[in-house]
Amino acid sequence: MSVRERATGSRLGRRNDPDRRDRIIDACLEVVSRSGVAGTSHRKVAARAGVPLGAMTYYFEGMDELLEEAFARFATSIGDRFERRMAAAADTDAARDAVVALILEDVFGDERELVLSHELYTLAAREPAYRSITTGWMRRSRTALERHFDPLTARMLDALIAGLTIHRALDAQARDPYEVQVAVTRITDLGGRSG
Repeated sequence: MSVRERATGSRLGRRNDPDRRDRIIDACLEVVSRSGVAGTSHRKVAARAGVPLGAMTYYFEGMDELLEEAFARFATSIGDRFERRMAAAADTDAARDAVVALILEDVFGDERELVLSHELYTLAAREPAYRSITTGWMRRSRTALERHFDPLTARMLDALIAGLTIHRALDAQARDPYEVQVAVTRITDLGGRSG
């Protein structure tokens, strides 16, 4: 079967459950968020998606292809949300508030996304295919931040967000929201304003 046939879910011109491929990708993310990459299998994903096990190889050549597409979708959704927050900020002060909200609400507020982020980071540390996903994700984040901050400040903020994500995942003690506000303010005060 061609890549096009797998992507569209059609064979010989017939549609076969046009949403099935998307359901499989979404199910893969759910399974990874609960079981980790190591605990993710075709069987678990198929069960979660409500599709026959044989459908997995119809749409994806293997688990690597499925994981790459699932993590690419995840990174895109996070990047889209990040861009919307930064685009809505009218000035530098609002941009600081947007970064704080992103950390406290989006990063700290969602255990599922926290786990998925770390699963992706781990894969990207070992596998170049996943590193291209994280590189694109970081590029989008910095570009969104550069709407309001100079490139160096944007890079430091992006690193702060990633670092706080790691601390949130590994520290049993709850983080004080004030610390996040102070960190964002200090970094953005050190850098110049871009506009």
